[in-house]
Amino acid sequence: MLIDLHTHSIKSDDGRAKVENYCQWIKSKGLPIDGFVLTEHRQFDLESDYSDLASKFGLVILKGSEVETEYGHVLVFGVTEDLMREFDFTSIHLPLEMVIKTCERHGAVAAPCHPGRPRVGMFAHTEEYGIPKGVRIVEIYNGGSRENEDQIAIDNAKELGYQGIGGSDSHIVSHVGRCATRFSATIGDINDLVNALNSGQFEAVSLK
Repeated sequence: MLIDLHTHSIKSDDGRAKVENYCQWIKSKGLPIDGFVLTEHRQFDLESDYSDLASKFGLVILKGSEVETEYGHVLVFGVTEDLMREFDFTSIHLPLEMVIKTCERHGAVAAPCHPGRPRVGMFAHTEEYGIPKGVRIVEIYNGGSRENEDQIAIDNAKELGYQGIGGSDSHIVSHVGRCATRFSATIGDINDLVNALNSGQFEAVSLK
């Protein structure tokens, strides 16, 4: 299965896409992805239920989050209410190592995204702060990153032994599916996604 692991809807402060419009675009353009994960900025959207849309369009629609740390932005998959009580998702100064450890303790996965970008990417901060402990997965293909930024992510991930995922980082409808992650397992819900990420049986794909 091919899943876009990094998208934003109008629930994010800078998102301009409605979830239904993503679905319509994917189907009308014949995009090869089987679904997407909504990773809204500095929050987890507990309220929205996209099961009807998922059934209507035959897509997997899951929810995650994108939080902010001293090393830049981080995707979180497998968010629960218990995890949300552990740290403030709205903070822009979360300690990355704490986020990773806390997510693992609650059965979630934390993965730094667009790590090759200046300022908001992890590798922009490793010279100052060192290599953070606990990182296993980083986003190596990001639909909104420049080619050299993805290459920085790829090169550093290879050197440090990280696995790579892909996501479009779409904020507008036409950007969805630019990058994605291919899984050997079937992904039907967030537990399937977390298990697949923990299994290591996946690869990042660029469709840019």
